[in-house]
Amino acid sequence: MLRLIRSRRVGPATFHRLIAEHGSAAAALDALPGIAAAAGIRGYEPCPPGVARAELAAGARAGARLLRTRGPHYPPLLATISDAPPVLWLRGRVEALHRPAGAVVGARNASSLGLRMARHLAAGLAEAGLVVAAGLARGIDTAAHQASCAQGTIAVMAGGIDVIYPAENRALADRICDLGCLLTEQPPGVEPVARHFPARNRIVSGISAAVVVIEAACRSGSLITARLAGEQGREVMAVPGHPLDARASGCNALIRDGATLVRNAEDVLALIRPLSLPGLDGFRADSGIESTVPVRASRTAASRSVAAAAGEEPAVAGNRQPSARRGDATKPHRGGQYDAPAAVQNAQAVPSGYGPEAIAPAGSGQRSSAPDPHPHARPSASPLSSPTFGASPDSTSPPAELRSRLLQLLGPSPTDEDSLIRDLGIAPARLAPTLLDLELDGTITRLPGGRIALA
Repeated sequence: MLRLIRSRRVGPATFHRLIAEHGSAAAALDALPGIAAAAGIRGYEPCPPGVARAELAAGARAGARLLRTRGPHYPPLLATISDAPPVLWLRGRVEALHRPAGAVVGARNASSLGLRMARHLAAGLAEAGLVVAAGLARGIDTAAHQASCAQGTIAVMAGGIDVIYPAENRALADRICDLGCLLTEQPPGVEPVARHFPARNRIVSGISAAVVVIEAACRSGSLITARLAGEQGREVMAVPGHPLDARASGCNALIRDGATLVRNAEDVLALIRPLSLPGLDGFRADSGIESTVPVRASRTAASRSVAAAAGEEPAVAGNRQPSARRGDATKPHRGGQYDAPAAVQNAQAVPSGYGPEAIAPAGSGQRSSAPDPHPHARPSASPLSSPTFGASPDSTSPPAELRSRLLQLLGPSPTDEDSLIRDLGIAPARLAPTLLDLELDGTITRLPGGRIALA
């Protein structure tokens, strides 16, 4: 199985088709040269056995284990998507994959309010029994992992299981493995590149019953996750933001086009409770707080199988057919069928070669650099480095850098000064002069109650 998926030009979709046609990975491997020759590819050779053995050895050295798509430990909800990864590398607790999960994703350059919302939401979901899934990225993802680490969280990585990106999250990754796990479809040693991130996003949404987006610009990678979630039949939710904050434009557009508006963990739980999906059996969230979000019946995996048996093709990117709706045509209809809104359709498309077939063959020794695929990403020093969320390397930041980081955390919506101090990880006395300078030049506005907003 490992040799087949690591063979050149074989990705998840091709892998599953070959298995269906030939019955086994061994038979598919034998047929590959002939299939390639018929397609005009000369001298094609499948992945050599030595390369597969080297990958297994590298995974063992990293303390990881290999999960196969038909194995007992493979995430049951992920197995239902059409392009499920044939193999996954896992480090940590495999039990986390068999608990109900919800994804919390969003901007890398998150505001202080966005970070606080991510912590509050993730903590509430974790306390209710959900495993919080995210992509280990800076900003919202990191805040969600940190807030749910004590109950178990799943970090889906774009690179190899032994390549932590961004590097500042190495300590967090180690903590995640205590009660949760790290997960990736890439071979050990692979450095993440731009095309790996959309592939990573489909796993984040694939293992989750619902995806919540907190702060996403119009062309954010988080909107790719939202689109994939809709195509996979997952619940798509978003936290609204200030109309003048560019970081909220994607979320506001998602809500306008039919995603469910959420304000807290109870809103998310109200939609997840009635779902009938693999991995959610027996899940009961007793939050003690009533939500006003209307509960919709969601399409089950069984009904998807019935649709497939009836000859209906599964929805794929760029080829989804609009479904019949009841009531407001802008709302997602019953069954979790969420037609990709304009905000999602206009987001960066998933490259056609995003899967493992697009990477250098395992064992080739090619290690590429990992540029951040999002030009608006925050600088390497994360505002999450604070006394609450880890040691702060920025306590001696120069004034210009402190000013830049402070403005990044602020938005049109007022933020508590105490929250800014915590997110920046500095003493109040160091923040006061910078706030005064920004107030004098008209960049910020002070409001009653110790709140601050961009002018």
